[in-house]
Amino acid sequence: MRDAMGRRRIGQERFGFAVDGGKQSSLDELAKLIEWMPIDRSLSVISCAARGEPAWPPLSLFKAMLLSIWNDLSDVKLAEALDDRTSFRRFSGFSVPEPTPERTAFVRFRKALVAHGLDKILFEQITGQLKAKAMRVNR
Repeated sequence: MRDAMGRRRIGQERFGFAVDGGKQSSLDELAKLIEWMPIDRSLSVISCAARGEPAWPPLSLFKAMLLSIWNDLSDVKLAEALDDRTSFRRFSGFSVPEPTPERTAFVRFRKALVAHGLDKILFEQITGQLKAKAMRVNR
C-alpha cells in the first residue's frame, strides 16, 4: 500500500504482531520513552525510493538506523536482523508478514539524512531525550 506521497504504508499490527504472543522486549520499553513526532516531522522532507518503487517511511528507516548504531550492525546485518528479529521489526514499525528494506534502502536513506543536514541533529535529539530520562546510550 502507498500513502499520498508515494510511500509504503507499513505496520498494520492487527495483521501481524498478534503472532508474537504479546512478548515484550527492552526495545518496546525504549520506544515508549522517545517522543517520535518531532523526529517524524523533521524526516517528512525525505523520500529516498529506488527507481519505480514506493519509498519506505522515513521514521521506520530512522528507527532501524538507530538499531544499527546501538547494535553495531552493518547495513547488510541490519537488513538481516529486521527479517529475523521480531523486536527489531516492532521497534521500526514493521508487522510480521510484511517485507522489510534491503541494505540499499539504508544507504539511500543515510545519504538523504546527510544531504538534508538531519543526520547529527536527529541522533542528538534522540540521545538528549534518553539522557533526560536517565537512560544511557553506549553508542
